[in-house]
Amino acid sequence: MLSWMAWTWPTALVFIGIFTAIGVLTYIEIRDPGGDERKGVLGLTTTRGDRLFISLLGSSYIFLAWLGFVGTPLWVPLGLAIAWGIFTFRKV
Repeated sequence: MLSWMAWTWPTALVFIGIFTAIGVLTYIEIRDPGGDERKGVLGLTTTRGDRLFISLLGSSYIFLAWLGFVGTPLWVPLGLAIAWGIFTFRKV
């Protein structure tokens, strides 16, 4: 049924992680509505969902740039992407 895509464990874990993050943000929004708006270092007024989108978009650019310039292994860009996500949720 899902043969149209080459599902591997890393691919499945990425999608599980994204859907888990969306689920956690939904739970937090139900518990504490309003989106927790704040103005960060980039001068943007962002909500939790905006920060998730910025962190996912930035992480994909980090991985694509790493693959384009360096190649494999992908442990270093994984660390950079995690650091970018932490920075995004704390400072942006």
